[in-house]
Amino acid sequence: MAEQNLIGKEGEQQACDYLIKQDYTILHTNWRWRHYELDIVATKDHELVIVEVKTRSKNCLLSPEETIDNGKIRRIVSAADVYARFFKLDMPVRFDIITLLGSRGGDYEIDHLKEAFYAPLRK
Repeated sequence: MAEQNLIGKEGEQQACDYLIKQDYTILHTNWRWRHYELDIVATKDHELVIVEVKTRSKNCLLSPEETIDNGKIRRIVSAADVYARFFKLDMPVRFDIITLLGSRGGDYEIDHLKEAFYAPLRK
């Protein structure tokens, strides 16, 4: 497995550990259905929380959250819609981003951006 993939997996595990310590209930990690994918699906306070995880080494040019463009947001929102329909969930949905900066095998700086984006309006 490529170094970048290992860093990503390690970051997702640390993000889950962080969320559990913050009293989130993890429903799924790396949930996939057809071409849809969600990094972490959790609940807290009767709210469905969709978490996009971005892990980067400290020497990257772009900050982790800068890599999430409008196209990525639309794909996450669509995947969340499919997830809620698939599991017949009727609850508010929140979209968060967890960024991790560091190096594999070491400590990461974790930043949790709650309500990082909203579902775009359909035209």
